[in-house]
Amino acid sequence: MKTKLIALSVFAATAVTVTFFPTIQHALANATQPPIIVDLDPVITPALAKIDKPKIEVVFVLDTTGSMSGLIDAAKEKIWSIASTMASAQNAPDIKMGLVAYRDRGDAYVTQSVSLSSDLDSMYAKLMDYQADGGGYSPESVNQALYEAVNNMPWSQDQNTYKIVFLVGDAPAHMDYQDDVKYPETIKVAKTKGIIINTIQAGQDSETTANWQQMASLANGDYFQVEQSGNAVAIVTPYDKKMAALSKELDDTRLYYGDREQKEKQANKLAATSKLHELASDESRARRAEFNTTASGKANFLGENELVDAIVNGDVELASINNEDLPESIQAMPTEEQAIFIQQKAEKRDNLEVEMKALAEKRNDYLKKQVEAEGGKKDSFDAKIFGSIQAQTKEKGLIYSADSIKY
Repeated sequence: MKTKLIALSVFAATAVTVTFFPTIQHALANATQPPIIVDLDPVITPALAKIDKPKIEVVFVLDTTGSMSGLIDAAKEKIWSIASTMASAQNAPDIKMGLVAYRDRGDAYVTQSVSLSSDLDSMYAKLMDYQADGGGYSPESVNQALYEAVNNMPWSQDQNTYKIVFLVGDAPAHMDYQDDVKYPETIKVAKTKGIIINTIQAGQDSETTANWQQMASLANGDYFQVEQSGNAVAIVTPYDKKMAALSKELDDTRLYYGDREQKEKQANKLAATSKLHELASDESRARRAEFNTTASGKANFLGENELVDAIVNGDVELASINNEDLPESIQAMPTEEQAIFIQQKAEKRDNLEVEMKALAEKRNDYLKKQVEAEGGKKDSFDAKIFGSIQAQTKEKGLIYSADSIKY
């Protein structure tokens, strides 16, 4: 990349010289006259201009009451597919996700939240904890959950960011709680922030249908209905187990550096990763592996202050890091051995990523053939979410092809 930038700079300078050489030559030929001063505007080549990556921020507001077990299980399986679908835009976007789980007053909790972050592992680790319980088909604390999603998440101030809430549930909002901020007021705030709200109804309760449709209409979002089970595409492939195993090996190439506070944060991320490797299905781990090998998934895979990536990319020099800030596993090594160890990790990572991408491509081909054989799954949870994403992101400069959907 540096070579390309230098070449472009030389090309630009040469072009300027050729363009203005006659003027300069004329000035030198007329020595009796004052020299001609040529006022040149700086040349800016498009290749050197900084291009900001598009951004996606999505918060799932999820009903976790007793009747939602099927859709909660579907969410646990499909979050990584949704992330990979978002990542497949022509301009790979930065992706952040957050979560608001809700029930109702009198249940074990009313709401529990995971903040918007590029650390999808930590969000997923929390999602894995949720089991359907409490509540029922009666109204739930939808108003409070939606309020917290819109007002308490660290949404970007950038109006070019695609900001979306997926409200998922099977019961209408309680409109009789006097101290609630009702959803029409929250939606007004959402619109000022550029947040779209899509509503996904599980089941066919007519009161919920009317409620969910109104919310989507007020929020410039989409409404769609799925079966109580979620109706998500759930196909096991011959590649899942291998990808799940490789993803563990890939995660083990990570090394972190930093002060005590930074290491504590990194330890929490590693704990979340270990949890999903222990408890998540092979299929879910395969989907995560595919996402992590995309340009958009790099932030989730690496986290902050990842040493191997920082050294390879020249972001930091090994000698500039205090020994106590290095990973404990290499602190006792001489500097030369540390450098060799890091290089070995980098080479192993590169080889694993090549193998992983090849398997992901085979897995995607297999899934597409299976989906086509089953009629295209047009009414699936996956297809409906993709339809909303594809239509709503166009004005933000995100372009998805018809086959961008990931399963």
